[in-house]
Amino acid sequence: MSRKKITVIGAGNVGATTAQRLAERDFCDVVLVDIVEGMPQGKALDLMQSGPIYGYDSKVTGTNGYEETAGSDIVVITSGLARKPGMSRDDLLKVNAGIVKDVTLKAIARSPQALFIVVSNPLDAMTYVAHKHSKLPANKVVGMAGILDSARFRAFIAMELGVSVRDVTAFVLGGHGDTMVPSTKYTTVAGIPVEDLIPRDRLAQILERTAKGGAEIVSLLKTGSAYYAPSAAAVQMCESILLDKKMILPCAVLSSGKYDGCDGLFVGLPAKLGAGGVEEVVKFKLAANEAEALKRSAAAVKELCEAVDRLGF
Repeated sequence: MSRKKITVIGAGNVGATTAQRLAERDFCDVVLVDIVEGMPQGKALDLMQSGPIYGYDSKVTGTNGYEETAGSDIVVITSGLARKPGMSRDDLLKVNAGIVKDVTLKAIARSPQALFIVVSNPLDAMTYVAHKHSKLPANKVVGMAGILDSARFRAFIAMELGVSVRDVTAFVLGGHGDTMVPSTKYTTVAGIPVEDLIPRDRLAQILERTAKGGAEIVSLLKTGSAYYAPSAAAVQMCESILLDKKMILPCAVLSSGKYDGCDGLFVGLPAKLGAGGVEEVVKFKLAANEAEALKRSAAAVKELCEAVDRLGF
């Protein structure tokens, strides 16, 4: 039986780290694609030479074309302009929409049965672009955002309380940006509601830091954006799908009838990911203020998608 294949488009920090994490998990072969001549080939060779040390047999191939991607089970799109200091996610819209459209068309032509995971920003709008041009059913196109945002929230809570991140469960929903919606109602530490452990004013500060988590890293790095946590999130999605784990993860999925104000939009919601891709959008009752915040977040995503259409993408 042949090994599963995952294509990672974009060999920058996010893409290369995603390829590394996938190779080290040893459940698939990896094709790393980039337009920069020699870069994906060099990084792929470096990863292949790490295999004997780390103990994995994953084959990693680097290429500037798409022939090697044929028959991929999953395509992870990380390509696009990285956010720079002072740049909002919205500023990325015009250039990245063109890039995502181009790579989606090239990848789907060679892997018509693949499932697409979008990491490029602005995330929700780029997932919409990939879905629009791949013409795949909604269960086969998903955006990576909520896992990353939830991980940041979980990390900040664990840091605040001095506990293991494994004990912290959290969901961050909505658009991937300043309008994201961390749900304190469903955030617990070893089963204890977080609101019972952290004073309300302090929790509000943590929520604010979570919403600006990406921008904080951009401001510190100065010449780039986050890539360790985003790649870890993308790989968790790949693992849940290829190994049919059916994990319930917050992802940018096409909403239909389960959350008010979200219908017809790719927005961060809890989803079951398995061999069938997005197998279910899980419905749960939000607090009234969270439900209203989710509507506002969805409205912001809608504006971005409308802008994509106006720009001709």
